[in-house]
Amino acid sequence: MASEIERKFLVPEIPGPDVLGSGTAIRQGYLAVDRGVEVRLRLTEGAATLTVKAGAGLQRCEVEVSLTEADARELWPHTDGRRLEKTRHPVALEDERLAEVDLYAGSLVGLCTVEVEFPSESAAVAFSPPGWFGPELTGDPGWSNAALSRDGRPPS
Repeated sequence: MASEIERKFLVPEIPGPDVLGSGTAIRQGYLAVDRGVEVRLRLTEGAATLTVKAGAGLQRCEVEVSLTEADARELWPHTDGRRLEKTRHPVALEDERLAEVDLYAGSLVGLCTVEVEFPSESAAVAFSPPGWFGPELTGDPGWSNAALSRDGRPPS
């Protein structure tokens, strides 16, 4: 079974272009969210991916499949009311890990989060986030992308 080990943080101050560099525009919609299982459709320039995530917290099951553009167009209307837009910026960290900084648009404009993936739970637990990372959001259901797409930003 494929799994994802990831920590997510709120970024209180958006890093400058010198840190972020260029990014990838992402449109993301949720086809279904039920009892800890999410079925997501992600569209980027020239690619469409269907992802199933199950579980909560630090480690979750994640399976991704590529879709044709035609299939993605057929599914997209079924994500109505559960969509978000963001630009993802890969940022190299000092420990040679890759952070993915997401700058949200639309109703979530101004929101910035960062995610870091790990090869093991022990590596995730041992990770010391850089000073520009803010409060940890890992496992907080209100901060999942599925919840953000449906409910907006949680109250602080």
